[in-house]
Amino acid sequence: MTHRERWLRTMHFEPVDHIPDEEFGYWDNTLTLWHEQGLPREIDSLPKADVYFGFAPRGGIPISQSLSPGFEREVLDDSGEYVVIRDEHGATCEIHSSGQDSIPHFLDFLLKGREEWEREYRPRLDPDDPGRLPKAAQWEQLKQEYATRDYPLGIGIGSLYGWMRDWMGFERAAMMVYDDPGLVEEVMETITQIVLRTVEWVAPQVQLDFAAGWEDMAFSNGPMISPSTFERLMVPRYRRITELLAKHGCDIVYTDCDGNISALVPLWLEAGVNCMFPVEVAAGTDPLALRDRYGKAVLLLGGVNKRALIQGREAIRAELERMEPYVNEGGWIPHVDHRVPPDVTFDNYRYYLAGKRDMFGIPEPTTWEERRPGDWGPCK
Repeated sequence: MTHRERWLRTMHFEPVDHIPDEEFGYWDNTLTLWHEQGLPREIDSLPKADVYFGFAPRGGIPISQSLSPGFEREVLDDSGEYVVIRDEHGATCEIHSSGQDSIPHFLDFLLKGREEWEREYRPRLDPDDPGRLPKAAQWEQLKQEYATRDYPLGIGIGSLYGWMRDWMGFERAAMMVYDDPGLVEEVMETITQIVLRTVEWVAPQVQLDFAAGWEDMAFSNGPMISPSTFERLMVPRYRRITELLAKHGCDIVYTDCDGNISALVPLWLEAGVNCMFPVEVAAGTDPLALRDRYGKAVLLLGGVNKRALIQGREAIRAELERMEPYVNEGGWIPHVDHRVPPDVTFDNYRYYLAGKRDMFGIPEPTTWEERRPGDWGPCK
């Protein structure tokens, strides 16, 4: 069974030889700390780590759906422990001068209202921008590869709220729903048009296995906007996207949203977004509760509580055991519910992987020495 067949059959609740072996990733400083605990120092990026641990591959169509071009990243002040930058979204923020992973401290956002939207953002969100698509020669080469692939292949579906929040900031995005609802609708509709155009271009030429978006619009106590606002502004637009995908035979659609998404799940399902990712247990989203409530209507990617990996072997075993009967039903590819933080030891992580593989019949990969590339190529 190929990676692609296994992935599709799992997500359609069909029998497989074993579930796909996937993980979300790691903070950069997690890998750095693991170098002191036995991880080879050459494993210093997510692509390299995927190869080292032997995870199954997935692919994505190389298209652009966000700002084109993005704002030029610019250092505004580097005189102290923190560096002030303007990022690719137009936001001004402080980041640690060491480059270590941390949430930026945002100081200002360029998109404050309609004036900045018309001047700075709308010109960068042209649905007909040819730069959103691969060049002709590259695309022909990719199509040949995709026609014989043995891995699942997906397409992006953008971000109706998350990108707007990155451009405006949390407070302004939340208040803009009331202060200028017309602007919010215009931003979301513009993004929707870009997504529809790119899907319309790709889907007739390549059989897509899944579609993936990003929102990150929830905290541990619930969503950043009310479910009623989500239903009014986002459900109809998502539905247009998912109906177009379904027309072309793509029926697995997920969006990346951390936090407690419990109040949004029924609305995403109504909109045709039928897979939840990464199902952040620590934030209050319990994958078992979702499956109990929605049955096979909901698909799951993730849902392994990262805190169990911090706590140690007993907690890891308990976490795997509680999800075992649900995973065995199908429609769920379990992995850590966010990027693995640095307080998870390399030993605990290896114990988790070995336990997951043993419990779900996933074959152990061949030794690293057998799989190690002679040249890392693009990710070197």
